[in-house]
Parts: sequence; C-alpha cells; structure tokens
Amino acid sequence: MNGRVLLFTGEGKGKTTAAFGMALRAIGHGMKALVISFVKTDTQVGECAVCAALPALEVVMAGKGFLINATGSRLEAHRAAAQEGLRLAQEALASAKYGVVVLDEFCTAVAEKLIDLPQAVALLESRRPETHVVMTGRGACAELIALADTATEMRCIKHAYDAGIPAVKGVEF
Repeated sequence: MNGRVLLFTGEGKGKTTAAFGMALRAIGHGMKALVISFVKTDTQVGECAVCAALPALEVVMAGKGFLINATGSRLEAHRAAAQEGLRLAQEALASAKYGVVVLDEFCTAVAEKLIDLPQAVALLESRRPETHVVMTGRGACAELIALADTATEMRCIKHAYDAGIPAVKGVEF
C-alpha cells in the first residue's frame, strides 16, 4: 500500500488539530506516529500535554514560536530550528519506524523561507513509499499542493476572536 500525502492549509483554525487527529487515528490502527512542529513550541499546542501518555506517538517541538516581526538573529534562530526539524523529518521518513509523520507548520516554514522549497520537495519525494505524511500550515504553495494526494483549505467563516473575545485555553489552543 502506498502512503498518502495530506495537506491542511488556509487561514482558518484547526489545521494542527486535524493533523493530530490523523496521528491518533493511525495509532488506533496499530501504527506509530511522529509529529514534528516547525514553528510552534509545546506551550502553544495543547495537544502536547496528552502525548506523553501515548507511547506510540512522539512529538518533537523543533520550532521557536511564531515568527511575528522576526528579523536578524531571531529570524536566523527560527531558520536554524526549522533546518533541525527538516533533518529529523528526513531521518523519520527514511526509516520504517513510523506509519504517519506529521509536519506541523511545514507549509508556513516554506512560505516564510525557513526551509527552501527544493528542500521541502526533496524531503517529500525521498520518503518511504508506505509512509503517510500530513503537512499543515498557512500559505501552502502550489508545488506542495501538487505533491499532496489530498489538500484541504481551512477557511474561517466566523471566529470569536474577531469580535474581541480572547482565545480560550483548551478550545483554541
């Protein structure tokens, strides 16, 4: 069986949550899963708190946090962290250890030029054919969408934050 490549992108909420759901589904079917976050830290992803209780799910928070106004040495730190995440992803996708590998905020890392597009394409093309890959992040480029078997755009219709209601821990993060 050939592995699938799935992509969740768009301005709407739920990309990371959907990817974690895919990882949990895989675990429920006896696979192991790995989530590598290319931008967020463990304090920004509530799903991380439960992961320690699931031995079949590994999570690596390679990111340095959101990139808002990152320049100079701060931007370089983000770039170095994303490159380390890329190295870990290369190892994971070359091994038979995981049935599903989630590349969280991977599309964002490419869009923000933390990872070069040729590196991203090479990573996906070099994966073991039976490994499923789930990419998330805003601003997915046409090349990544073309490599996906399934691409979903999350679109916000209405969000409480737009009405001045702050995000709620456990619901939005």
